[in-house]
Amino acid sequence: MVARLTLWGIEGIPEIASGDDLVALIGSAIEDLAKADPDTALADGDIIIVTSKIVSKAEGMQVPIAARDLAIEEDTVRVVAERPHPGGITRIVETRQGLVLAAAGLDTSNVPDGFALRLPRDPDASARLLCEGLRARFGVHLGVIITDTLGRPWRVGQTDAAIGAAGVQLVDDLRGGVDADGRPLNVTVTVLADELAAAADLVKGKAARVPVAIARGLSRLVTDLDAPGAKTLARLGDDDMFRFGSTEAYRQGYDAALRDMAKDREPVE
Repeated sequence: MVARLTLWGIEGIPEIASGDDLVALIGSAIEDLAKADPDTALADGDIIIVTSKIVSKAEGMQVPIAARDLAIEEDTVRVVAERPHPGGITRIVETRQGLVLAAAGLDTSNVPDGFALRLPRDPDASARLLCEGLRARFGVHLGVIITDTLGRPWRVGQTDAAIGAAGVQLVDDLRGGVDADGRPLNVTVTVLADELAAAADLVKGKAARVPVAIARGLSRLVTDLDAPGAKTLARLGDDDMFRFGSTEAYRQGYDAALRDMAKDREPVE
């Protein structure tokens, strides 16, 4: 049997406001599309991929643009790197959600003038609520991935990645297996959730007002609601080989060298 993955966007979702019921709005849009195209009716094993922006709007995460810097500070656990530019300073930070990204994920695109939008408070919890609600509404065994746009070290531009998930196997851990030629696989862990997030953006887009997509063909990934969430994908702490920006790493090295020199000058008793 030929492996096949199908993705389509869900149109007809209105502008989201604080307090809106996303299960109801997404569910209605899916039902309306299914009336026009029965092949798009939800089925067991489907994965619903949702742009974090509508989740944040429904959760009331908009802030006045004048409070943007304060919101970035509140959402920042650690500054990873800073770089001045003509318009100010770009900060790459680790957020309270366990993500490493620019400006703590605050965004001014596709939001009303004069406002910025924070990330969902707990994207995994938001995904679980959506997954529970949509499973109950449609009576099918589905998964949910919440996505956001991230930059990537050493690569130009951005791509979508999973920041929240429920009912979905996130990774395919191939370590301990062999490749097609029988060679052992020692480090290969494929992040399926990020691959799906990026693929779904091809049918959602950034300016098309299509914030939701459905992926079909990977039913093997749909699992129980207590499966690990996307926060487990973060590589932080001692596992992070690139924990600091170049300026910050230089500063730490310089300070460490000064401390070592001071120790060398201490009198020996």
